[in-house]
Amino acid sequence: MPSRRKRDFPVDQVRRFLEPGPVVLVSSAWNGERDVMTMGWHMMLGWDLVGTYIWDANRTHHLVRKSRECVINLPTADLLDTVVRIGNCSGREGDKFERFGLKTTAGEKVSAPLIDACHANFECVLHEMRNTDLYNLFVWQVVKAHVATSPKLPRTVHYRGGGRFMLSGEEVSRRRLFKPEMLDE
Repeated sequence: MPSRRKRDFPVDQVRRFLEPGPVVLVSSAWNGERDVMTMGWHMMLGWDLVGTYIWDANRTHHLVRKSRECVINLPTADLLDTVVRIGNCSGREGDKFERFGLKTTAGEKVSAPLIDACHANFECVLHEMRNTDLYNLFVWQVVKAHVATSPKLPRTVHYRGGGRFMLSGEEVSRRRLFKPEMLDE
C-alpha cells in the first residue's frame, strides 16, 4: 500500500473526518412542550444503546433531561434543506414541527413524537446520565424501532463540517471476508 502525504490539520476540525454517522432529528416532549433538533453528534454504544451529545443551552437538553426520553428520527436526502433549517433555529422561537410542516405520530413507548417523513424512528429511554453534567452526554436505550419498508437502503445525510454534507451512496460487500460469527445477520 502506498503512503499518503499528510499535512497539519486543526484539531478542532477532526470531526469532519470522524463524524460519518447520519445526521438525525431528535424529537422530545415534556409537560406539554415539544421540540426537535438536528444532531450529528451521536454514536452507537451497544446493540441498542446510543450516546448523544446535547448541548445544555439547547431547549432539547432541558426537555430530555426532564422527560428522560426522546425519539431519534432518521431523515433522508430529500429532507436535507429542512434538516439544516431546523438546526438553524431555536424551539424557543416557536413550534418547529408546525414551522417546518412536520407531521408526527405518537410514540408507542415514549411521549416524544415520531416524525412521519423520516425513514426510521427510534423511541429511546434514558439508560444513564453519569456523564451528562460533565460532557452533556446522554446514553439512550432504544425500546422501539420503526423502519420504512422501502427503500431498503435509504440515502442518508452525513455532515462534513463547514456547511457541507455527504450523501450515502454506493454499497460494497466484503461479506466473504468476515468470519460467520462476526456477521450480525
